[in-house]
Amino acid sequence: KTARGDKGQKLRRNTPALWNLAWQTRFYWDGRAGSLEAQVQDAVEREGEMDGTLQAAALWLSQDQSYVTAFQRAYRTDVLVKPELIATAIAAYERSLLSPETRFDRWVAGDDRALSPEELAGFRIFSGKGRCLACHGGWRFTDDDVHDIGLRSPDRGAAALPGSKAAGRAFKTPSLRELDWTGPYMHDGSLTTLDDVVDHYSDRIDRRASLAPELRTPLTLSAAERGDLLAFLRTLSSTRVPRVP
Repeated sequence: KTARGDKGQKLRRNTPALWNLAWQTRFYWDGRAGSLEAQVQDAVEREGEMDGTLQAAALWLSQDQSYVTAFQRAYRTDVLVKPELIATAIAAYERSLLSPETRFDRWVAGDDRALSPEELAGFRIFSGKGRCLACHGGWRFTDDDVHDIGLRSPDRGAAALPGSKAAGRAFKTPSLRELDWTGPYMHDGSLTTLDDVVDHYSDRIDRRASLAPELRTPLTLSAAERGDLLAFLRTLSSTRVPRVP
């Protein structure tokens, strides 16, 4: 999932997953976009990403009659493709990307056999000792907020945005849905596996003043607890690679 810009260069931030964006309130790792439409425009026009304009995209698409017809049918208009309609159309598609049901969902729905004893023990760690729910709550397992999780990185994230109240190196909490299929992890893609992620929260956190309050107390996990937590985390993903409907 390495992100690449308009000239094929590797970008400094990892590509976020696209599941369940219809309920998301902040976009990009630093949360700088407040809507999917704003995210689309930012990606198209930002230097180093697509480095273009929606206006230029509209002129290009207007030369293809199949696109003109599709836009006219979708938006019930006789005009050619408009820049704002491109952002609206892409955002509408992105809102359709919903993660499939998982074994955890079946357990929540009442199937007591959906999770193993080890996975249930991992859920108790996730929701208790691990303090994971402080940021990864709700059915999407994210609070849509930004936090400093103690990752060693020169990127300041949300703290670098004008007028931001974030401190340190703050990044948006990613959803844990389909995390088995959405590695590498963290804003910079620096953690390759879920084992690496658990290792980070266990004993690799850079303990600085801006660290999220829930992470200021060290997390000590036994080998069995670590295994249980990893087992639970994998219940939040589909058993097969999910496909776009």
